[in-house]
Amino acid sequence: MIQLLVKQYVRSRGLMIGLMLLFISGLVSIYIGKLFLERQANTIDTTSIVQKEQIVRHLEHADSHIGLLLYYIRFGLANETPALSGLAIGHRDIRLPAQLVNIRNLEEQKNAQELVNPLYQLLGNMDLSFVIIYLFPLIIIGIGFNLVSEERESGVWSLIKSQPIDCKEIFKKKLLIRFVSVLLVLLLLLVVGMIYLHIPVDQSFLLFMSLSFIYIIFWFSYIWFVTSFQLSSNQNALILLSTWIILTIIAPASLNNVITNLYPVPEAYSTTIESREGYHSKWDLPKEPTITKFKETYPEFEQYNHPDDQDFSWFWYYAMQHMGDDESRSYVRAMKEKLQMRDRVSRVVGYIMPSIHTQLSMNTTSRSDMTNYLNYIEALEAFHEKTRLYFYPKIFQNTPVDQEDWQAFSLEFFRDQRQVNWMLLLPLFGMSLSLIIIANPRWNKNLMR
Repeated sequence: MIQLLVKQYVRSRGLMIGLMLLFISGLVSIYIGKLFLERQANTIDTTSIVQKEQIVRHLEHADSHIGLLLYYIRFGLANETPALSGLAIGHRDIRLPAQLVNIRNLEEQKNAQELVNPLYQLLGNMDLSFVIIYLFPLIIIGIGFNLVSEERESGVWSLIKSQPIDCKEIFKKKLLIRFVSVLLVLLLLLVVGMIYLHIPVDQSFLLFMSLSFIYIIFWFSYIWFVTSFQLSSNQNALILLSTWIILTIIAPASLNNVITNLYPVPEAYSTTIESREGYHSKWDLPKEPTITKFKETYPEFEQYNHPDDQDFSWFWYYAMQHMGDDESRSYVRAMKEKLQMRDRVSRVVGYIMPSIHTQLSMNTTSRSDMTNYLNYIEALEAFHEKTRLYFYPKIFQNTPVDQEDWQAFSLEFFRDQRQVNWMLLLPLFGMSLSLIIIANPRWNKNLMR
């Protein structure tokens, strides 16, 4: 029986062409992921080279003021790009993988971005997660919508019922054959991606693979659920395609609009304004309040003072620069909280929206999600603070420039060390199991007709 069903399935040219196109689309998406990883690596390498070159260049023109030299010199922190992010690019294509910052005001340096064609950003990248979430369900619908109705509409159903066989087992085997064929395509794409992108076979990759498998299982479970109503092929196709449109297009777009309106982020603009005003306004104000507030924040610099007989000192200048960050701190905190809330709400809604949950889970697993970006920003703030506090005493004491080993400063890396969360599989598993449990009694009932 299985051999006969397999031969019948393989002889369907349309289905085989669909699987082949799906495989080709997956290969293209893996190639796009390779190009993305190469761009990320090139950007990081270029940033490292630029950091070295600009230090050498500024040292050639440095005078005795280390404070003036550090006004220009920038130090870099890169966000390590795991190879797995080539399969799920997420937010990484709109964020710089590395940044150079000086020890002056940080907030207006954070959002410095490379110039990218807006049309390219609008189109985005077709990574493998896109193929899995959007294209695989279409093929699954194409090979499964007429699982039972094809037999009824061709007149074969009466002949099948007259045979001493379990009709339900026949359709289970038909669905299983289709499931195995799609699963083989998915498995082959994941193996190609692992080899081509040099992805280590660790827990993150195994979770990404598991998410892909169980997402495919969900759609086959939904096919089993819809066909259990014994409707016509046209009705099945309409229901399944409508569900695909809702889950992959309408629901994500609607959720994005709702979250954007619920949690607007005007603080992104306010942070820049307050940061710039925080230190620009200090030029026209008495210096003592700025210095006093700076010493309250950093009591270890209590011994340093601004000379009374001078209008300018590097001690006052860098204290003023710090005030820009200090006075915009509340806006920065509010913006981070809203971005975290947006991400949290999306994940909660994703518990009942398999496409949203799968996309967010794949981004999380590949370290391409909003949490990775926020963690990197916090690491950048800590890096900036560490660098400032290292150089402040040297600036305030006017340490000679040549006493510092400037070549020792190289690009540093932030590595996202979050644990792999296998609980991400539960929502998809629960939805799939529920559909199967609900559909089975209806199959037993309707096959008797």
